Amino acid sequence: MTRVGRDDDPDRFYTLTGGRAPATEDFDLVTLVVSESAPSAGMTSEQVAILDMCRAPTAVVEIAAELRLPVGVATVLLADLLHAGKITVRPPLSAAMSLDASTLEKVLVGLRKL
Repeated sequence: MTRVGRDDDPDRFYTLTGGRAPATEDFDLVTLVVSESAPSAGMTSEQVAILDMCRAPTAVVEIAAELRLPVGVATVLLADLLHAGKITVRPPLSAAMSLDASTLEKVLVGLRKL
């Protein structure tokens, strides 16, 4: 018994990535990806699907799951789109913001006043 997407022919993945290894960019599983432009001629169906999917911020792991691709293959496709200027990537909110103790204390005081 084969599982859909999980046991796909490795040749398909090789073709999608051009034989390249996962991207060297720091694509965390929860890195958010946002489309910056519409698909253009010559793009693969997977790249078009990524651009459509990422009209709203979408995590790398969600993209891989939706396309039924290993995360490593998805990051190769994302790196290509990033280098082409078709997407931007954002670190997850928890990594993007650092709160100091005074800010947290102000929030706590505000919550207590409610």
